[in-house]
Amino acid sequence: MMARYQVIIGYDGTAFSGMQRQANADTVQGAVENALRQIGWQGSSLLAAGRTDAGVHAAGQVVAFDLDWQHPLIDLQNALNANLPPEISVRDVRQAPPEFHPRFDALSRTYEYRIITEPTRNPLRERYAWRVWPQPEHALLQTCAGLLIGEHDFAAFGTSPIEGGATIRNVYRSEWQFSGSEIRYLVCANAFLYHMVRRMVFLQVEIALGKAEIETLTAALADSAAGIIQGLAPAHGLVLLAVEYPPEVS
Repeated sequence: MMARYQVIIGYDGTAFSGMQRQANADTVQGAVENALRQIGWQGSSLLAAGRTDAGVHAAGQVVAFDLDWQHPLIDLQNALNANLPPEISVRDVRQAPPEFHPRFDALSRTYEYRIITEPTRNPLRERYAWRVWPQPEHALLQTCAGLLIGEHDFAAFGTSPIEGGATIRNVYRSEWQFSGSEIRYLVCANAFLYHMVRRMVFLQVEIALGKAEIETLTAALADSAAGIIQGLAPAHGLVLLAVEYPPEVS
């Protein structure tokens, strides 16, 4: 019997050209769809909570698909993992309502950005973090993060995934955490614009390094016509941690 499944996947995005399927490029969506076809899926395209850029990682990306599966859910998880490359893992499988959509039903998304502050290269840490030196001023980072909380027009930080779509977003959480040479930025919002988190991180770090004024941030939030922020934090420091849903679909 055909049913809709809600699946949480994690992936190391280093070798992929992003989440969304592309012609002549290795993508996470393409790899998951190939694994599904190996177990009898006949759909044309799975649904996903969001697009992640080339090189961005995920611990809690959510996808959905319809499949006629006559076995326990753990068997579906194991079958998919047996056909996926080692960089991608199915972390959880559950049956969802037939109308469930991982993008449109989402209440919020949470991202983490990792920075390490070391004066020389650290090959064992830099695959998943942006190395920044000298160390950014912690108090300035936290001040910047607080300014980003709330409903704003984030047009200066990214573009809508839908051409001509709205650029107003509501940020529920924006904070930096510090532990030795590691700095983690956690941000949760109802939705994000394309490149929004990476531009938010870049500008905050520029301000905390004394390369930009905090007024640059406040002006960008106040004036949607101010022009887009120039500069992106590297993709490899960004992780999609989780997507949250209302109880009736999660």
